[in-house]
Amino acid sequence: MRVLGTLILALQDPGQTAGLPDSLPRSRDVVSLVLSAGPFEQIVLGSLVLFSAASWGIIVFKLLHLKKARAQTITFLETFRKSSRFSEVQAVCASLPASPLVGLFLAGYAELNTQLRTQAPADKPAAGPSRPTLKSLEAVDRALIRASTAEIAKLEHRVSFLATTASISPYIGLFGTVWGIMTSFLGIAASGSTSLSVVAPGIAGALIATAAGLFAAIPAVYFYNDITNDVKKMANEMDDFSMEFLTIAERNFT
Repeated sequence: MRVLGTLILALQDPGQTAGLPDSLPRSRDVVSLVLSAGPFEQIVLGSLVLFSAASWGIIVFKLLHLKKARAQTITFLETFRKSSRFSEVQAVCASLPASPLVGLFLAGYAELNTQLRTQAPADKPAAGPSRPTLKSLEAVDRALIRASTAEIAKLEHRVSFLATTASISPYIGLFGTVWGIMTSFLGIAASGSTSLSVVAPGIAGALIATAAGLFAAIPAVYFYNDITNDVKKMANEMDDFSMEFLTIAERNFT
């Protein structure tokens, strides 16, 4: 309480800060506070900078990838619904690798071909050309489900790091702040002075760690939710496409 009272009095009377020793930092900018921080606080700040840089790298990459995936998905669906044969759709798949629907289609198409090629010949030839039939529509469904799981995993790759950054960055920053304040109070006790010129620089430097933790966490929280929402929308699109694919397969091959 004595230290808090001294801080309030010093803020009310700017004249108390006159005549500061030349050894005390006068600059209030962030860079000087970081440079004047102790080794442990700088390690904390460095780790938060790494978390923030990695998060922004993932954010930029995922946003660009999802934008490309959405555009290619629209193109793929237009081709799929206009084509009369699956072989025509397969021809354009190589040019649309970012769309998750391409992976689903290729998995379902491969299962269709496998079943149709391995059909046992009939004991007696039919009067006309026989219509190819599927042995198991459930097998095609399972192939689509496996492909959907793989495509969702690709879309969610490294997104969990954003959740990790959002969760632990504020705690890392708070830990650095607590450590810095402890160090500042030990310095105050050693100097025997409770003036603002002694207390303020250490506490201000300690609070930088909390600010850095929030700076890393806030964008990570926002974009984690945004990217996760986009992935959920694409997962719904994959479910719809799987039902559409199964309906066409059932209509033509059963």
